[in-house]
Amino acid sequence: MAARRDFYDALGVPRSASRDEIQRAYRKLARQYHPDMNKDPAAEERFKEISEAYDVLSDPETRRRYDQFGPDFRQVPPDVDPQAWAARGRAGAGARAGAGARRGGGRGAGPDVWFETGPGDNVDLDDLLGGIFGGRGRRSWGPVAGADQEAELPLTVDEAYRGGRRRISLDGRDIDVTIPAGVADGQRIRLAGQGGQGTDGAAPGDLYLVVRLAPHPRYRVDGRDITVDLPLAPWEAALGASVAIDTPGGEAKVKVPAGTSSGRRLRLRGRGLPHPRGKPGDLYAEARIIVPATPTEEERRLFEQLAAVSTFDPRRQR
Repeated sequence: MAARRDFYDALGVPRSASRDEIQRAYRKLARQYHPDMNKDPAAEERFKEISEAYDVLSDPETRRRYDQFGPDFRQVPPDVDPQAWAARGRAGAGARAGAGARRGGGRGAGPDVWFETGPGDNVDLDDLLGGIFGGRGRRSWGPVAGADQEAELPLTVDEAYRGGRRRISLDGRDIDVTIPAGVADGQRIRLAGQGGQGTDGAAPGDLYLVVRLAPHPRYRVDGRDITVDLPLAPWEAALGASVAIDTPGGEAKVKVPAGTSSGRRLRLRGRGLPHPRGKPGDLYAEARIIVPATPTEEERRLFEQLAAVSTFDPRRQR
């Protein structure tokens, strides 16, 4: 039989780990390797290993005995001095190895292993493990909290801006979700107790919905800032104007300074996505100068007149 892995090493914690650190390490590994969540054939054995390690190290008394006597702690009588036990183990190592060799080929693929506990008293390790794992090599691992789950929640920019209620279907369940106003792309919405089910009455995990904003025909979102195109007539851009635009929060007025060129960004403070606990984003109106595709005769005449008198050369502007 292969040597049993050190329990601290099995949980990935140092020997000085606190009880909380041991519990956090166990919960993380249990969710990763629980047979209900991980179908890898090796996951069940790993789950058994970390569960046994947690059973021992989470209890102060059994942890103390494990620290004193190592993997043999279950065979050691309560009143044995740790130093005397260690000395005895060194002295009896050869005898135990010989006893194990004499019983080779008994009931398994390799020799049975024996531990000497007193004059003439031998304990079969298979019998010890039978008490832990049961007749078929399995045991009840006690309550294990449900695993947290994660899923994507697609939203439009308008839904993210206003928030509201949404019913989603996940794993055959219908779940009502409250969407906070101003939720941003990549933000997670936590639904307590809606994740994986726990075992033996343990609490279920949580469900985390990751917000994904769908592309919008008008709005471009960067964090909580929103950019929208602002179409302008040539004379509005040249002379300045007050222009109405649509925003996720409703209509807003943009003051266009005289001499505005395409690409200029005009900021409307606080008109981006709201922030439930902080500063809202801004809305940027990006100027786009649009000329008539088919100007009337009067428009053409005025443009020609402007071209004749103007000294403006856009290709020399910096």
